[in-house]
Amino acid sequence: MARPREFDTDQAIGDAMNVFWELGYEEASLPDLLKGMGLTRGSLYKAFKDKKTLFLTAIARYETDAVQPAVKLLTGDTPADGVDRINTLFQSIVSTVRNGDRRGCLLCSAAAGPAADDQDISRMVQGLLNDMQNGFALALADSRHYRTAGKAEHERMASLLLSQYVGLRILARSRAPLAVLDQSVAAVVGVLGRVTVET
Repeated sequence: MARPREFDTDQAIGDAMNVFWELGYEEASLPDLLKGMGLTRGSLYKAFKDKKTLFLTAIARYETDAVQPAVKLLTGDTPADGVDRINTLFQSIVSTVRNGDRRGCLLCSAAAGPAADDQDISRMVQGLLNDMQNGFALALADSRHYRTAGKAEHERMASLLLSQYVGLRILARSRAPLAVLDQSVAAVVGVLGRVTVET
């Protein structure tokens, strides 16, 4: 049953985020959103104006729920070494897939899909990806392997890590075998100098 016009906006945004996360921006139809959010067409348009505005609102929620915690992990103090924090983040991607969640990353899917052709969506997505990249750079600066490398090297490696992060999340969504995801993470760790990647 559809919700009346007075509904829990916070819950509706979370529901919309999950619909977009599962189906993608382009594939999430109005009926999909109405069903997932439990709203009438009129209530949805009155509260969120249009699909694009709703998507931007859902991305903002995803920032709170997923991006900020990832950045906090990278820039925090547990584990103590920044490279170990990077490794923890990458390992968590594989653990999520191993636990049955193949949705990947809403942000990464938006960056890789046609939605990124929209300037407003692209601006928001790139801003959040930049937050991730800065998180990687700060983690590298707080590691014994890279502490003395200098800002330019931190930024170069952070760009590489961001591309690997996005790629791994897209691989997860594409239902790549777990072995491929494990190998990708092992390669990242190897590049960071924590282990030797065997060939």
